Formats: sequence, C-alpha cells, structure tokens
Amino acid sequence: MGVFQGEVTALPPDKSISHRAALIGALSEGVTEITNFSAGYDNQSTLGVLRDAGISVVQEEVDGAYGCRIRKVVIRSTGLWSFAEPGKPLMCNNSGSTMRMVAGILAAQPFRSELVGDSSLMKRPMKRVADPLRLMGAGIELSPSGTAPVRISGTRDLRPIEYRLPVPSAQVKSLVAFAALHADGESRIIESIRSRDHTELMLGLDTIDQPDGGRVILIPGRKSVPARPFHIPADPSAACFLVALGLLGGGSEIMIRDVCLNPTRVEFIAVLTGAGAHIVLENRRVIGGEPIGDILVRSTPDLKPLVISDKAVIAGVIDELPMLSVLSAFATGAFEVHNAEELRTKESDRINAVVFNLERLGFDCEQYPDGFRVIKRRCRPTGPVSVECFDDHRIAMSFAVAASATGEAIELSQSEVVGVSFPDFFGIIDLLKS
Repeated sequence: MGVFQGEVTALPPDKSISHRAALIGALSEGVTEITNFSAGYDNQSTLGVLRDAGISVVQEEVDGAYGCRIRKVVIRSTGLWSFAEPGKPLMCNNSGSTMRMVAGILAAQPFRSELVGDSSLMKRPMKRVADPLRLMGAGIELSPSGTAPVRISGTRDLRPIEYRLPVPSAQVKSLVAFAALHADGESRIIESIRSRDHTELMLGLDTIDQPDGGRVILIPGRKSVPARPFHIPADPSAACFLVALGLLGGGSEIMIRDVCLNPTRVEFIAVLTGAGAHIVLENRRVIGGEPIGDILVRSTPDLKPLVISDKAVIAGVIDELPMLSVLSAFATGAFEVHNAEELRTKESDRINAVVFNLERLGFDCEQYPDGFRVIKRRCRPTGPVSVECFDDHRIAMSFAVAASATGEAIELSQSEVVGVSFPDFFGIIDLLKS
C-alpha cells in the first residue's frame, strides 16, 4: 500500500471557471485578463474556438508562486456581437463544455456556424442545447440521432425566455444565460435542483431562492458586460483524486492548497466526511466572488461504504462519481448509486466504464439504467490487469489512483488522456510518494 505525504500547490486551475472566464471575456467590452488559466486540453479548445470565431486571444506564461508557471490569457472584445463568421467548422475536440456553452453565444450572432468535435464528442447528446435556443428563435440543426455537428443559424433578434431546466445542468444553464444576454428583454432560468453557479457569480446576475430549494436566475437582455480581471482557483474536481489518494494510502497526509470551495463544487467532501473520512478545510477566504481554501486529508482505513441516491447530491458530485465509486470499492468492497443517468452522457458512458473495469479487477457489480452497485470483491487478479479508459480522463485517473494507493498491478490503456484536465497528474503523485 502506498504512503503519500506532502503539500500540493500546483493543482490544475478550475476547468469550469476557466471556460466561463474566457467566454465572458469574449462577450465583454474591453480587455479581460485571466490569470492561472487552465492548460488542459478542454480549456485550450475553448480558446481555439474563440480565435477561429474572430476573438482576439493571447496566451502567455508568467512566473508564479512556488516556482510554477502561471498561464495568463488576455482577451480583447468590443462586446456581445464581437464574433465574426468562421470560415470553417469550429473544432471543440473532446470538450462538451465548449460545444454547449459556445452554442449559446453563436445563436445570437447574425451568421451561420457549425460546431464539431472528436469521435467521442460527436456521439454525445445535444438536444438539450437545441431546445431552448430554438425557443429563443435561433435555427439549430443536429444529426438525425440528436448529436453533433451542431449547425447554427444565428440571429440578432433572439427572444427572451422563461426556461425551466429539465435536468440539473450548469452547462445548459450557462448557454441559455449567454444567449439571453443578447435577447430583447429579461429572461429567467428556473432550476429545481441547483447546479454549479459560476456563471451567475461571474456575471453578477440576480437570483431568487425558491421555497422548494430551487432558484430563479434573472438575465437582463442587451446590457453591456464590462471587462474585468479573473483569477482561476484550483480545481476541486482535480483535488478529488488527491483526496482519494490520501484516504486510500496507508499513513498518508496531504495538504492541497488554494482550492475552489464553492458549495456547488465540493459536495464530494460532505459525502466522504459523512462516511467517516478525515478531511479538514482550512484557511478559507473569498477571491473574485469564489470561496477558496486548503484541504487537509489523512488516510482513513475505516471508511464506510458509499450509497448515493439523493438527486441534489448527485447533481453536486456528478463529475466526482467515478473516483468516489472506485474509492469506495477498493476501500470497503462496496458502493451504490442511483439517479445518476447523467453519467451515461459524459465523455464516456461512465456507468458502463466503471463497472466494466471493476469487474475486470474481480468485483461483483450490478448495473442499472441510472446507476450501479458494487456488491463485493470475489477475487484479486494474479497478474497485471489492463484498464480500459474509454478516452475518458476521469476514468483513467480514478483507476490510476487505485493502482498507486493499493499497489495493485493496474495498467491504463490510455494514460495520456489525463491531459484533458490534469496534465501534471502523474508527476504530482510521484512527488507525494514517501
């Protein structure tokens, strides 16, 4: 069993906030400076799409604390209608966030555009993108199966909308908000289960809390967005992998610095502490409207099996569920999740991906349309086992953590895919090994 000790000060910048900072910068009047921008493939895809759609984007590296290099992005724009008709399809690569949120902006531009991606992204559902934009007056064409390419006939005459999100989705909420900024009148987005709220915070949108726990977001139409600087905190979804590493590794203690502690992003910590995990949040403060702080994690050999089914909790841990499931399986021999059908529409079918690999590693599992159950581990492999990553960075990192912490001979089919969100993942694990 591995032992991991040390302090992490160079966790990847938050993917979600990086995407939104770049997109808001492209919609703002003036010069937007973004420090600590993510170097991950997905966020670089967003910058590439903005460049190809006529936005001035300059990226450089500057010296940061602890000897690390900080990416600085400078975006120059004249406001909501600064985009130019691209002369080719806009390549989003593997980034569903890019494709979905950019669609909301392009729907308001007076030209035709097309969004495409890699083979994985071209299979992911995009009907939830098309529905609200069509209601607002944009022309949206999808493939016969409801997937990309997303062909957009934009218009400067978008109608304001009152839109109730059919499922919790921060990406859909954001794309509607970006489109609504261009509409002729105030729009309202209604969510019955709250999803991550970075877009609302970064745009300074007014919100109304509902008695049922939901929220209404108000978006003024055709109101200029002034440029402002953004600093991107460390990604809590990336921190989850190091938290799991510390919990699984015997005698481990890891301090993770300057992590975004937005309540809509750290539900996984509440889930784990509820199961007995030794996790402490320290040095809390607020920077740029986002709460940040440090996470101290110590190994917890008596972790309780995780059972997750509450829809609000699922919405808060949807990106961390692969790691939570693998952590619980290896720590306790059991895990169960329901109401998580959204996992089937991520970079891979994550329900199938986790179950497929756990069964290869000797676990008995049951799979359901909306989740799965790990029953027990019936046997341990006698030799190395190849884990299929399914082109999915979170699947790769989840099983890599299990391999590092337990010492089991697990080989990844695509270790390079971790670069989508966490380019220094393996290097940080090596630095933490005692």
